[in-house]
Amino acid sequence: FKCNPHVKGCCCRRLLYNQPDFVDIKSNLELACGIRGYKVLSLPKFHCELNFIEQCWGYTKRMYQQFPPNSSEAVLEQNMLKALDAVPLASMRKFATRSLWFMDAYRKGLRGKLRQAAYAVKRYCGHRTLPLSLFEDLNTLN
Repeated sequence: FKCNPHVKGCCCRRLLYNQPDFVDIKSNLELACGIRGYKVLSLPKFHCELNFIEQCWGYTKRMYQQFPPNSSEAVLEQNMLKALDAVPLASMRKFATRSLWFMDAYRKGLRGKLRQAAYAVKRYCGHRTLPLSLFEDLNTLN
């Protein structure tokens, strides 16, 4: 919304969005997955550094490009399934940890044109968090 975030009733769209019966409704995807015993985890859109599934998808696309071109839909589907199966569990875990590092960096206020968060994640490989001395290190670089 382009509305003032402190005003809840500025327009019809905002009024509808804030209604309890509208907010508490599950989507069709959540309902279908719930019936099958799955839980839907909603992640931020288009932020590949925060969404490890996007990183896994990038790995899959890289593997898929290694297959020879083909026009048969059955072969293309087979190649896609092989590419999805080719993503190692260890890589998935690395992608998830990397996403946690980025979340921690953004939570601590690292943003800006110099890609401070990317620098911090690359430079410090701690256990899911970045050291507090990071700000001192960034100040010496500037």
